[in-house]
Amino acid sequence: MTGLKLDAIDLKILDAIQRDGRITKLALAEQVGLSPTPCWMRLAKLEKAGIVSGYHARIAMRAIAPIATVLMEVTLGAHRQADFERFERAIRDIPEIVACWSVGGGVDYLLKVMTSDIDAYQRLVDALLERELGIDRYFTYIVIKTVKDEAVLPLPELLAGN
Repeated sequence: MTGLKLDAIDLKILDAIQRDGRITKLALAEQVGLSPTPCWMRLAKLEKAGIVSGYHARIAMRAIAPIATVLMEVTLGAHRQADFERFERAIRDIPEIVACWSVGGGVDYLLKVMTSDIDAYQRLVDALLERELGIDRYFTYIVIKTVKDEAVLPLPELLAGN
């Protein structure tokens, strides 16, 4: 937490910019019911606090080229802090690994990997194993179809109790 107390207007700003990161100052102000300068000052405050962490375009890769999206479960052989840190440092440097979560339960990590094809994915896995990062087991799940991949966070539902 940043310690910044958000009010209803801040939440409207966040909702608006996550739906349209290219919204103009004027349109944002009109949408949230403020004049442009105070609205933009609030947005700057949210950015400075780290609540708005960036603006991005969503690329429809399959409209450009066929790709393979793979979910990968990874379990490390040892569970010392240094083992986790070594694995995480290595993962951050691999561009095809587009997301990595440390998870509780029967595995240590869940990775989202995007490669040009399954052969490229297997070469990536082989390279990971050759680096001796402590991987004990891994399981591969090939994404056949994307049913939902939502970038917009459900702010009212997530903040209902706050």
